[in-house]
Amino acid sequence: MRRLGEYILFLKKMFSNREPVTTYVRLFFQECINIGINSLFLVGFVSLFVGAVIALQMAYNIVSPLLPKYIIGLATREMMILEMAPTLSAIVFAGKVGSQIAGGIGTMRITEQIDALEVMGINSASYLVLPKILAGMTMLPLLAILSGALGIWGGYLATIFGNLSPTEDYIYGIQNTFVPFEVPFAIIKAFVFGFIVTSIAAFKGYNVKGGALEVGKASTDAVTASCIAILAADFILADTLLS
Repeated sequence: MRRLGEYILFLKKMFSNREPVTTYVRLFFQECINIGINSLFLVGFVSLFVGAVIALQMAYNIVSPLLPKYIIGLATREMMILEMAPTLSAIVFAGKVGSQIAGGIGTMRITEQIDALEVMGINSASYLVLPKILAGMTMLPLLAILSGALGIWGGYLATIFGNLSPTEDYIYGIQNTFVPFEVPFAIIKAFVFGFIVTSIAAFKGYNVKGGALEVGKASTDAVTASCIAILAADFILADTLLS
């Protein structure tokens, strides 16, 4: 409970004594490149093969001749959009970006760069962390959209090269009984996950005490705490928005 209280006070500190908006605009776009654009390849590569594996496993489990082949496309679409795209992207995001944020801010803390900002009258929490959180909440939904599209395409490629089903059946399965709300649901999840990953990672790095060893520990703790929070938030959002 003490750590939770410190986390809430840390978030509150970001919105007090802020810098001019123009400063955050420049930092925001810089962070979008650092934590979003630089994650495109990893998220896309993982999503492509996850979609292919889902299609392969669905084809393997269709043992009854009474089950239509279009179920492969339908299951791949549902799993990618509802769960894999936002959640898997967030976990990959936490591993790559979360550790980077915690390590970067933690290094600034132990080298007293954050103390120097405070001496100059700059709110270090707002200046260093707020652009990262806004960038994470912006870029992770975009990465989730890309992840879902590439995952479905990966399943399509698997059906072709693995000869799992006719491509017409896979495409029909993607379109069959599609619920449009699934896409906003995935985007909402990714938006929340983006806040969780960036804020927890920044909190862990900002409160580092000690030396380089503690920075590495903070990076590991940031990824672990982010993954746990992502899974907990995933359950709460699914229960709230899909019930």
